[in-house]
Amino acid sequence: MTLADEAAEQMVQDALPLMYHTCATVVEEADGDETFIYGIVEKMTALSIYNRQIDINDHAGSDEDKAQLRETFIAALRKGCAEDKDALLGGVVDNAVKTTLGL
Repeated sequence: MTLADEAAEQMVQDALPLMYHTCATVVEEADGDETFIYGIVEKMTALSIYNRQIDINDHAGSDEDKAQLRETFIAALRKGCAEDKDALLGGVVDNAVKTTLGL
């Protein structure tokens, strides 16, 4: 249990300093570096999934299912940012997780 707590604490510590980002600021700071954006979204997504105690395997049993979830998530993320470029990215990510998983 201690390892899980340590992993969760590290996840929070990785994501927390990034929570100020809006859809616009992450693109601006990335300056064309998509890897930068993916890294931030990945940390925020992991935190959202952890906070909701979601096991992705409950929603996708195969690699094909996971790929479909990823595509649905990306579409929801793009839609959320298109609707409000000044929205906090963490909120847009969390909404995309909820939409993707039907929560």
